[in-house]
Amino acid sequence: MTRPLNVLVLVGSLRADSANRRLADAAVALLPGTATGTISQLPALLPHYDQDLDADAPPESVRDFRDQVAAADALVVVTPEFNGSLPSVLKNAIDWASRPRGAAALADKPVAVLGASASPRAAQWAREDARRVLAVAGAQPLEMTVGLGSSSTAFDGAELTDTGVAEALSETMQRLVSQPVAA
Repeated sequence: MTRPLNVLVLVGSLRADSANRRLADAAVALLPGTATGTISQLPALLPHYDQDLDADAPPESVRDFRDQVAAADALVVVTPEFNGSLPSVLKNAIDWASRPRGAAALADKPVAVLGASASPRAAQWAREDARRVLAVAGAQPLEMTVGLGSSSTAFDGAELTDTGVAEALSETMQRLVSQPVAA
């Protein structure tokens, strides 16, 4: 019997009840039975990336985060859009996970990118930036991203009521877990 795939979810909104947190919860709920999902609490605890800190003994929060990313078979990055791009907490987490070059925890990981915003544009620029940054950092982002626009009306409690987004999210989670996992 094979073990379930371990999917780590990074959420760029720090608000407990944000639309992006709800979208992350919906993504975890839509993972196929061959996978389990965990939403990381560590990105908010990371110091700003500083190469002087990234020496032989980086801060404990960084070591814990890198271990969490390394243990994951795949990632889901869920981003709001702040000033037309992804929030600093996500960019900082990606920066830490992309080091050290050649042995980065993020290297070759399949990644699904999702984003929610109150705007009908559905965090489009943040999703595009997240895909680009992840690819440059050495991850393998899926080409398709999922955006949820007008997010303030897209949920009934925790339930995602936008059926088109729910279908795209389900398809994306299926694609994510069917990607080859790096050895």
